[in-house]
Amino acid sequence: MKKVFALILAAAMVFALCACGSAEKAPAEDTYTIGICQLVQHVALDAASQGFQDAIKEQLGDKVTFLYQNASGDSATCATICSQFVSDEVDLIMANATPALQAAAAATNTIPILGTSISHYGTALGIDDWTGCTGVNISGTSDLAPLDGQADMVASLFPDAKVVGLLFCSGEPNSRYQADVITPLLEAKGLEVKEFTFADSNEVSAVTASACADCDVLYIPTDNTAASCVEAINNEASKVNMPIITGEEGPCAGCGVASLTISYYDLGFATGKMALEILVNGADVSTMEIQFAPNFTKKYNPTICEKLGVEIPEDYIAIE
Repeated sequence: MKKVFALILAAAMVFALCACGSAEKAPAEDTYTIGICQLVQHVALDAASQGFQDAIKEQLGDKVTFLYQNASGDSATCATICSQFVSDEVDLIMANATPALQAAAAATNTIPILGTSISHYGTALGIDDWTGCTGVNISGTSDLAPLDGQADMVASLFPDAKVVGLLFCSGEPNSRYQADVITPLLEAKGLEVKEFTFADSNEVSAVTASACADCDVLYIPTDNTAASCVEAINNEASKVNMPIITGEEGPCAGCGVASLTISYYDLGFATGKMALEILVNGADVSTMEIQFAPNFTKKYNPTICEKLGVEIPEDYIAIE
């Protein structure tokens, strides 16, 4: 009996050793953790975050974990979120909007960072001699639509306008960049340009009312504070039937007449493909050039256009 027990025990030990040996030889599958810092919740940024995740899950499935955090429009919260991502030792940070990108850049110079919904990376990161790639641990995608095309839209839809008001947040450097670029383009069309800036969401209504009193048409660039306050903007603009051209579709759906816009979902998806190149294929983020949306679409808000009596050319698509 003792011999039988000894044989059984020996066999069990051999099996266990074989099992351990097999486990040691089995290749471990790579898994990844990605931190997503989104500045604020609104349609465009939400779509970009979703596109980003969908592109990665399409290839990696359950091998990737997303740590999604929304900063509710607060830059200081972006900094806290990104610092936590660094402590968590995430494999990559996706920064959705300029303050999120700036916070991620301040938090780490080693973890790869991809931005999206950023108009101009040189401006956002304070790079004077901008060449198209950062040379550091940052790359991503830009949501900048052709500003000359948006200036053309203002002039063609409102040929009788004399004064254009630029409405944007003073704390968003990419909004300032867009304002600086589009101003001479509008002035070249014989339009007077006035700026109306708000520091935060608490000032939006009052500043919009002031702009409506002084201008014939308003232009809102791709501005996250404005995008999150479209109801307040529309409340003031609708009182005096003020037409608004916007830098992207989201605000246009709530307060605008028309926009030359991109698909933020597609932009986020493209950012996700860049993430896969870094994580799976070992691409060097510092040498990856900033990518741009491949297509731009003229869209209009049928409800507001009907209310204001604005005639829209046939090559515009209605926002549903």
